[in-house]
Amino acid sequence: MNVKLTRRTFLAGGTALTALVMSGLPRRADAQSGTVNLYTSRHYNTDEALYDSFMNGEINMIEAKAGELIERIKSEGVNSPADVFMTVDAGNLWRADRDGLFLPVNSSMLESKIPENLRHPNGHWFGFSKRARVIYYNKDRVSPSDLSTYEDLADSKWRGKILIRSSGNIYNQSLISSLIAAHGDAAIEEWLEGFTANFAREPEANDTAQIRACADGVGDIAIANSYYFARLVKSTDPADQEVVRKVGIFFPNQGRGERGAHVNISGGGVLANSPNKNAAVAFLEHLASDQSQQYFAEGNNEYPVVEGVSLDPVLAGFGSFNADPVNVARLGENQQAAVRMMDRAGWR
Repeated sequence: MNVKLTRRTFLAGGTALTALVMSGLPRRADAQSGTVNLYTSRHYNTDEALYDSFMNGEINMIEAKAGELIERIKSEGVNSPADVFMTVDAGNLWRADRDGLFLPVNSSMLESKIPENLRHPNGHWFGFSKRARVIYYNKDRVSPSDLSTYEDLADSKWRGKILIRSSGNIYNQSLISSLIAAHGDAAIEEWLEGFTANFAREPEANDTAQIRACADGVGDIAIANSYYFARLVKSTDPADQEVVRKVGIFFPNQGRGERGAHVNISGGGVLANSPNKNAAVAFLEHLASDQSQQYFAEGNNEYPVVEGVSLDPVLAGFGSFNADPVNVARLGENQQAAVRMMDRAGWR
């Protein structure tokens, strides 16, 4: 596998950052040190503040796609220098855990600060930020009173009106996994038939493109993660502001007795072959601190997982909502079934 990887070194308490393309980190250390070798598929420049504020040592970072990093860690085996794997979506964390890559962590700090449903039941990985996968609607064509639940999106009244990206996208796989957790395989198999029949076009492009297409009238409603819309709200581009003017955001499943909107996480865990396990645990605990949670919330327009941390003003402006309390580990467990069902429904 020919993978272009980036190494960045963040020095504790400093502001200097160096970036260079290279094939790997320094060779595995023989003993514990304050260094944390981080493999991450989070590609947000705002994360630099998280690493810069880690006072217990040095962070060496390699960035690549989640699947590439998982394969790299597996191929390195017991000689891997990697201490922590971080990624977006519980589905990716589940894939890494399925391959036995994580070390169970027993941390009273992590267990007390991170809600039980946003971490692995046995401490293999922890969520450090949340994003909601919600509905956007064209204000000229749809009233919020027309919207209610994810389940309602299979109704024929939405025929030819729904915009969403491909079934190969892990965000969509996790959304369907959450529906399977709520209703079971048979019900969601049937639901997918109606849902896919309501697509306004063949799935294409990314989440932002779905929101833009909704504003342009290609479809009446779109499904996308919350932080993509927050980026548009914050943009100074007149075209983006026009999209924001035309499109509204809606959190599904908020009625009495409803389970709440689907949320997913960015998260990470300590790797089983970590040469610096103590520093790795300290790094995870650092990410759960109020200061780091503030960086997560403001840096990438995500929701913090720790209670009491203030929201970014734009996210706060979207309003409060109830979130599905299902343990996000279930999203990975149901992922293979979700992919098979999406394929049988003709969702490409």
